[in-house]
Amino acid sequence: MGSAAQLAAAVLMMLGFPCLMLAALVPSVPAFAAAAAVTYLADHYLHRKGSYLINRLSKVRAGLSIRFLIRQLLLVLLLARLSLADNLIYYGAIACFIAFYGLQAPHGALVQLIRNRRRMPVATRNVDLKSRIRIPDAPPRRLLHRSAEKMLHLDLFAVAGILLAAQVKSSLVGFVGIGITVAVATLYVLALMPYVRGRKVPPNAEKVLAAVDDWLGEYKPETVLYFSGSKDSAYQVNMWLDTMEKLDSKPLIILRERAILNNLAPTTVPVICVPGGVHLMNMDLSTVRVALYAANVGKNIHMLRVPTIKHVFIGHGDSDKLASVNPFSKVYDEVWTAGRAGRDRYAIADVGVRDDDIVEVGRPQLAPIQTWQGVPEGPRGGAADGRCPTVLYAPTWEGWDDNPGNTSILLAGENIVQKLVTADPPVRVLYKPHPFTGTRSKDAKAAHQRITALVRQAAAERAADARFVTDSAAQAQAKSELARIEARIAQLVGNGGDKGRDEAEATRDGQVDIARHEEVARLRAEWNDAYWRSFPTWEHRVITGAEPRLYDCFNVSDAMVSDISSVVSDFIASGKPYAVTDSAEVGAEEFKRNNTAVRAAVILSNSADELGELLSAVRDPAADPLAEDRKELKQYLLGPDEPASIDQFNTAVANLALKAETRNVGQESRVAAATAESELANAVPGQRVSSAGDTDGVGTA
Repeated sequence: MGSAAQLAAAVLMMLGFPCLMLAALVPSVPAFAAAAAVTYLADHYLHRKGSYLINRLSKVRAGLSIRFLIRQLLLVLLLARLSLADNLIYYGAIACFIAFYGLQAPHGALVQLIRNRRRMPVATRNVDLKSRIRIPDAPPRRLLHRSAEKMLHLDLFAVAGILLAAQVKSSLVGFVGIGITVAVATLYVLALMPYVRGRKVPPNAEKVLAAVDDWLGEYKPETVLYFSGSKDSAYQVNMWLDTMEKLDSKPLIILRERAILNNLAPTTVPVICVPGGVHLMNMDLSTVRVALYAANVGKNIHMLRVPTIKHVFIGHGDSDKLASVNPFSKVYDEVWTAGRAGRDRYAIADVGVRDDDIVEVGRPQLAPIQTWQGVPEGPRGGAADGRCPTVLYAPTWEGWDDNPGNTSILLAGENIVQKLVTADPPVRVLYKPHPFTGTRSKDAKAAHQRITALVRQAAAERAADARFVTDSAAQAQAKSELARIEARIAQLVGNGGDKGRDEAEATRDGQVDIARHEEVARLRAEWNDAYWRSFPTWEHRVITGAEPRLYDCFNVSDAMVSDISSVVSDFIASGKPYAVTDSAEVGAEEFKRNNTAVRAAVILSNSADELGELLSAVRDPAADPLAEDRKELKQYLLGPDEPASIDQFNTAVANLALKAETRNVGQESRVAAATAESELANAVPGQRVSSAGDTDGVGTA
């Protein structure tokens, strides 16, 4: 239902309609007017908030149009109960509502037609279609946004006029309201008509696709990142955007769903969204030599069918999950893994992926993660002893089932945080839960709230502790910088980017300003630096939302506590000490045997009694028995530090592109040889030529 205000509005709306009927039967014009006002306002509020109830009412035949119709029918009933059935206003009301609903049919048809015609067969970003085809501006937002709701609310003039006429016993005011409703509704329909004909209609699919092919012929892409999935899976392609921008070859991103395009992070790489499989298969991709796949989905077949391209599965994470060794991976020419661990997973799983087809390329996405240099001495605003290490607690969410091994939040979370905030010598705690925490399980939500309260209470107590000093001037300056940076970012990004434009306009104007894009990236880095300086380095903190990012939290932390997830694999890139909670309590040895990423971790039980081992390793690197194990595990999971992962990745792309080119040249040579043989055979009747060029058959001496 949403907030308490939405719940109250829903209750008022549902009670309002019985009250309307009661007021009509009594009859009472003031009571009817009051109940009508409540239903109008509550309905409008719930629509603006996108309430779940409003979205579901149409499923039980109580949708928006029905609610307005019921209110109008009850108004006619009120007039009859007021003995106005022989009055002109009674017939005027009936005629008005019939005409009003008659206008809604062309209105709805025009709105749908405009939207359909402005839905492009191919939507793009960073592709120059503007110089190739004419895409007109969209109709004003006020005409199409929430159009059905706006049209229906035009009955307000008629309803108000008729109620006033019934109260003062004068039909004139009622007919004025009726006239306004019918006139404005007619004007609304007329205002939409120009956008379904002439120069205000975008070009047809054939012209758009021809323009895209023309651009492809000019740009000549060489490496494609191909992705298909639900809107919730956009993160799987977003994690590869930075890598695509750093490719040595010409990159292109091909998406299959509009929902993914709408959730794609800003990028300078050209993007083409092709929902139709036939359109994709007819697209000119003759210059592409390597296709990268981040997920195993059915629509991959539309690209995999192209023999001139070499196809690679790169995935969207590195873990011991079954998805990391999907048998579907056999369809690709190569499978790229981060390190030796990925190769071994396929060997152990024995799903048909040959060892020769696996290439280790590291994890380019982990480049922002800084390696550990030890706890810095004497941080600004630190504890009295000059050392206050930071421990990040980043648990995953509860998952779709109730497996106790999913998250430590439920059984161990409070114990972990309690031991950290009371540690002596002191440490700082950063609590960054998974964004989905508490979305499915009420118990997980309650545990999260208790942990949040615990961290904030500990922060308040520490702020009052004389041992911890604050550099107020430096923090005030940092907060001022934050405000300045946020204002500039808002100015550069604008009001939601493409969200305020329809698909056709976003395609036409979707070329990123590279200078602006780079400035935003620089400002976000400055924002991150100012954020961490805006509060004391000893202050416990609850961190939610998109900023600061998880990797930013890695970089300011000296150790981490987490659960089995890709978070652990990524943190290993830092080389810092870490602990993982065995929430299902299968035992440390079994836990390590089942999960490669925890082999160099401190294993925590739900009591978190083992946390002392982690804190000792943080405070004194010499007392860190797992340091060498972490180095070995890092190389095993993620590959060597040198050469850099992006260099390994680029080398792998270049090598595979060469294989594709070699294959294509070979095919062309074979086709040319077969053609020449056929032509020569046809030139000498009764004689054919062998592949070696010697004559054979009839006609030989």
